[in-house]
Amino acid sequence: MLQIAILFLLGLTISGPLLAAETAAQPLNIVVLYADDWRFDSLGCAGNSIIQTPHIDALAARGIRFPRNAVTTSICGVSRATLLTGQWMSRHGNPAFEMFKTPWAETYPAILRDRGYHVAHVGKWHNGKFPTANYDYSRISATRHWVPARGEAGKQGEKIHITALQEQDALDFFESRPQEKPFCLTVAFFAPHADDPSPAQYLPQPNSMSLYVNDIIPVPATANEQAFRNLPPFLANDKQEGRRRWSLRFSNEAAFQTSMKNYYRLITEVDAACGRILDRLKAEGLADNTLILFTTDNGYFHAEKGLADKWYPYEESIRVPLVIVDPRMDKSLAGTTNNAQTLNVDLAPTILRAAGAEPTQRMQGQDMSPLYLGTPTSRQAAAKSWRTDFFYEHSTIRDISFIPSSQALVTPEWKYLYWPDFQQEELFHLTIDPREEQNLASDEKSLDTLRDLRERFAKLRDQAK
Repeated sequence: MLQIAILFLLGLTISGPLLAAETAAQPLNIVVLYADDWRFDSLGCAGNSIIQTPHIDALAARGIRFPRNAVTTSICGVSRATLLTGQWMSRHGNPAFEMFKTPWAETYPAILRDRGYHVAHVGKWHNGKFPTANYDYSRISATRHWVPARGEAGKQGEKIHITALQEQDALDFFESRPQEKPFCLTVAFFAPHADDPSPAQYLPQPNSMSLYVNDIIPVPATANEQAFRNLPPFLANDKQEGRRRWSLRFSNEAAFQTSMKNYYRLITEVDAACGRILDRLKAEGLADNTLILFTTDNGYFHAEKGLADKWYPYEESIRVPLVIVDPRMDKSLAGTTNNAQTLNVDLAPTILRAAGAEPTQRMQGQDMSPLYLGTPTSRQAAAKSWRTDFFYEHSTIRDISFIPSSQALVTPEWKYLYWPDFQQEELFHLTIDPREEQNLASDEKSLDTLRDLRERFAKLRDQAK
């Protein structure tokens, strides 16, 4: 029987090649479980004592979690293009929700299909028109929480929750896939993304409404007016989309509790759907030969700095979960964490190497597997040569009063932010100021650091092209 691999997202860097991990003798099947607007700490295994994510927590207990994982652009369409191409936005050319400019033949689904894989995509797309002909199985769904049911039920006007629909579409894939071929399945859940046109924003399934009823979700320390006013003036105004969405979700204590509880309910629903997909693999005898990777497309503000959603280069927006279960991994690593600076740009190269294929020359990430495969000595060598910083970028959306462009250099100790539309800088010492409250860009004591970070920023910005 073919060995199986379920991947949820892996990360590589712009900083140069790493030692490639050994690949299996037979092709690994690949499953990418990919949620939306779900930030790094919205998991029980990440220390959240309220949220219920038992199935992903169980994955983390079997595999390895990367707490510092981040995205190179924090918006749905761009991040998904990066997943497929292994490239920064500057190279793949999708500034928002368009089809990327990178030739399809250079994406990981195309390369795997060319090698004989049965390639499937379920759920959200957000990169222009979906290229149906490039997939063997596809079920693309709307970006609303309640959508028409499929088949006869849909004809009768019945609605189904988007998470339930996407779960069923994923399970249906297993009914039709050819048993003799390796496969690559991406399940791109829409939840917990808000239902933007709805005044309620977050619309869980009725059977989830009993969850979190007696819980009080802690209000973040920076969810206050002063933190909002401390933002640059082009952000600290009611015209910015991050502030407008905050007014819909978090403008008072009652709204905050309602929004967060429903957001958590949507997450628990996706967790349950992931559990049923994994149960299907187990029922087919594939669980012990499966590489599992869970991640999401971007982070999310939970009212920090008086904001909602993502886009801006602050920690809440750019950091996302990453959990990997790899049957090739030494069992002693089960349940551990790895603080390497992994990125979504690393996913495509990692997926390809796991399948025994080579990344294209224009892919900018690196195979993550040397960080958790091989001997302790080889893993230490991989960790020593891994990236220690990265470049972040985001285009202007609509106009600068809506969502302005932003760029950043992120290191373990510092973050340098540059706002091109306003030629303004910010500088935060993350070690002593993890909430990014004290802008040191004009601090005389930080001038040498600022100069060094500008130079490194310019270098990585050029490399991203």
